[in-house]
Amino acid sequence: MLAGEMGAAVQMAMRILTTMARVYGAERLLDIEAAHIDGCLYHGDSGIAFAQRLVDGGAQVRVPTTLNVGAIDLLHPDQFQGTAVQAQRAAQLMRLYQQMGCQPIWTCTPYQTSYRPAFGAQIAWAESNAIVFANSVLGARTNRYGDFIDICAALTGRVPAAGLHLTENRRGQLLFQLQNIPDKLLAEDVFYPVLGYFLGQHSGDKIPVIEGLPPEVTEDQLKALGAAAASSGSAAMFHAIGVTPEAPTLAEALHHQPPEAVVPVTLADLRRTREQLSTAPDGRIQVVALGSPHYSPAEFAQLMPLLAQHPIHPDVEFIVCTNRIVLAELQKRGWLDELQQAGVRLVVDTCVVVAPITRSKGGVLMTNSGKFAHYSPGNIGLDVVYGSLEECVRSAVLGRVWRDEGLWRW
Repeated sequence: MLAGEMGAAVQMAMRILTTMARVYGAERLLDIEAAHIDGCLYHGDSGIAFAQRLVDGGAQVRVPTTLNVGAIDLLHPDQFQGTAVQAQRAAQLMRLYQQMGCQPIWTCTPYQTSYRPAFGAQIAWAESNAIVFANSVLGARTNRYGDFIDICAALTGRVPAAGLHLTENRRGQLLFQLQNIPDKLLAEDVFYPVLGYFLGQHSGDKIPVIEGLPPEVTEDQLKALGAAAASSGSAAMFHAIGVTPEAPTLAEALHHQPPEAVVPVTLADLRRTREQLSTAPDGRIQVVALGSPHYSPAEFAQLMPLLAQHPIHPDVEFIVCTNRIVLAELQKRGWLDELQQAGVRLVVDTCVVVAPITRSKGGVLMTNSGKFAHYSPGNIGLDVVYGSLEECVRSAVLGRVWRDEGLWRW
């Protein structure tokens, strides 16, 4: 590959990978089974230039490769609120990655769609929430790969043997002990982004171990936890005792070593963290946004009965981000028409905080997503209010924040 015998694109990709391997201190490369690419999201013309150079060099991926969100909903281009030039360039970049043989699922949750890596599988995934989920919940192995390194791995089928690809680097280091958290709150979805945000803030580059989660915690709750932890910090993996596959016991999560530190997690800690997820006081809202990470069928099943009870206020934008595979499932179940009649804007292929989707150019966005809450003020200029799914829906009915006062009061 380095000699150019497999084409110019592969040669460039391998040159970049071997350079990164030296940076990591890796002595060898590993074969991978799959890749997930974030470089298809348009941030500027340099991304197009890089992808075009690969295509011109004959680039074709060597392993099954899925695509993260782009900057435009290709199925519903009228959702895009940017300029015509931005839309054209976003679509151009997405097409270039398809030309390399990548699967156009355009989602940040590949693990809930077309491909789910097996325990122990070596993969090269970009997109922070997907990385955390793959390492933590599935027990697959990936480092935090970013733009351009991801496609280099896909084109060569190789990654540096370093970081979380190696067993010795997957040991839990910091022990987070939940203390006197009410069982009812542990069952609530709204709890998990808050806990994840706390973990991300207090873990640094260490792998957190959580003691005290119920064994019946759902996949979507773990998804939300990991996404929030990767937003507030640099988390690429967590262990949850008795829940995640590499943590059947505390001893196994820690690789039979003592933790570097023990961090108690109290209800007071989590209340303070929940307050940090809001940048505006409770009041009028202009937007409700759900689906970061992309909404799953199970999450839509929770949303549907709430919408049936509460018609959305005409002055509130209600946006749900998901992917094409889930969109097809919604149509199959007969939910697509119901959602549209309720005033919900369904966005696929992209996401509210990486593309100009909201029609409101100011005001307050309410969300149940820790990731949306973290990125909305900086990325799209909207203040944010964090709440549960029910709080979001009932607030959309009123046009102002409604609270379940008993949710965090114990």
